[in-house]
Amino acid sequence: MHISDKDIQQIKSKGLTVEQVMQQIEIFKNDIPFVNVREAATLENGIVGLETSELMELAKIYDEKLKNIDVVKFIPASGAATRMFKELFRFLDNYDFTKESINSYLNYEKATAIRLFLIGLEKLPFYNIVLEATKKKYPRFDHFSEGEQLYAFVKTMLRNGAGLNYGAFPKGLLPFHKYTDGVNTAFEEHLHEAARYSTKNGNAKLHFTVSKEHLKGFKEEFERIEKIVEEKTNTSFDISYSFQKESTDTIAVTLENEPFRKNDGSILFRPGGHGALIENLNDIVADVVFIKNIDNVVVRKYQDELTIYKKALAGKLMMIQNRVFSILESLEINMPDDEELTEIGKFLTEELNIIMPVDFGKFSDYYKREYLQEALNRPIRVCGMVLNEGEPGGGPYWIKNDRGNIELQIIEGAQVDKTNPRQSEKMNQSTHFNPVDLVCAMKNYKGEKFDLINFVEPRLSFITQKSINGKSVKALELPGLWNGAMAKWISIFVEVPLTTFNPVKTINDLLKSAHQNTIF
Repeated sequence: MHISDKDIQQIKSKGLTVEQVMQQIEIFKNDIPFVNVREAATLENGIVGLETSELMELAKIYDEKLKNIDVVKFIPASGAATRMFKELFRFLDNYDFTKESINSYLNYEKATAIRLFLIGLEKLPFYNIVLEATKKKYPRFDHFSEGEQLYAFVKTMLRNGAGLNYGAFPKGLLPFHKYTDGVNTAFEEHLHEAARYSTKNGNAKLHFTVSKEHLKGFKEEFERIEKIVEEKTNTSFDISYSFQKESTDTIAVTLENEPFRKNDGSILFRPGGHGALIENLNDIVADVVFIKNIDNVVVRKYQDELTIYKKALAGKLMMIQNRVFSILESLEINMPDDEELTEIGKFLTEELNIIMPVDFGKFSDYYKREYLQEALNRPIRVCGMVLNEGEPGGGPYWIKNDRGNIELQIIEGAQVDKTNPRQSEKMNQSTHFNPVDLVCAMKNYKGEKFDLINFVEPRLSFITQKSINGKSVKALELPGLWNGAMAKWISIFVEVPLTTFNPVKTINDLLKSAHQNTIF
């Protein structure tokens, strides 16, 4: 495989090394094995359920600790809204109001999403904004047929030019919720949330990962709303931003595993997926970090329950961390006696979901201490899990890793061999779903920040097939941020209610009650 001097220059300009690129190519050649699912995690085996009394007690633990710790809310927010409007773009491409009525078009089997959109149109948070812009663009709008009106409305909403260009917006800057005093973006709702559970001395820190082309828009939005939100929440906000690093891009290859080259002869590199954000998270210095996707917000009347659960997850993290630190500090001084070792083993098994070696009791004191220190001196995450109602995405499973050890992980469907009936059956037995609702502790018992890159499992990468200008290429996605990128963390899974999980994947999701402030 020939790598020219020009290729080397390109590789170095991205902050990569030739060795790293060659390692990526080897991954393509060797392929990535599917994970070995042993069983789905359930409330009986791996997921913690909280009673109301325990919920309140954990929230209280967090509230008491908050004044002495630094907290940051980390929000992946670079996602564009293009996929959210997928069906509407299809409508613009397929519907011709000069040839058929809108009722005729809506009778098509594939027009279900458009039917729902039309039924709930006036409930959308940006309805009045788009309608006003549409009437300004089309002065004869009121004389249009119903089909032409809908076409003009959607075109104005999504397209550039005289339109609003929502189709090119990042999700975070789209109007999400309508209130009597205005319309809030998803970005603004995250500020309101942060004011409720991650404020210290009247200040809340938030970090958004954004695309470079959208940074200006986010900063302008914050300037527009800063004083308004500060007055409503009695909170000041410290906002920071970062971009997905070019050094996390991955090489694309042909089906023969040769570097895929663009028309100018340069190598094609692609963003490495959300797993690349482990680098951004690694730059955060805080005692506790909340992680939540940009589109998973609710109108403020539903935020009380959400707040309690957020605090409870953080309280659980504090409780677990205190015990872990106590054990690690003790191990530095002396070797626990047999009774203490039994208690520690029970804690690892029952609280941390760590399967102890069957012959641990036969280890020498030296190796017992080494095992416990290695098992416990890691970043910790507490992950909310909601009941699985058929949402696509990852869930909690017990897997057997390539070293033969059983461990609890968040696994994506693409990581499982669905052609294997036994593996497919185990995958389908999942009772819970990962809503990306995490609270993380990223410092060790000495107060030093972990290097999170040391806790990534590279074997949990993904290989996908894409089409570039009609040519098939293979692309490598890094281990997902809450999957393989955190595979070597201490992980605790806690059940949270479905009311805390309200992502907006399609435009019609904004019609759900969690995103509606008014009863129609």
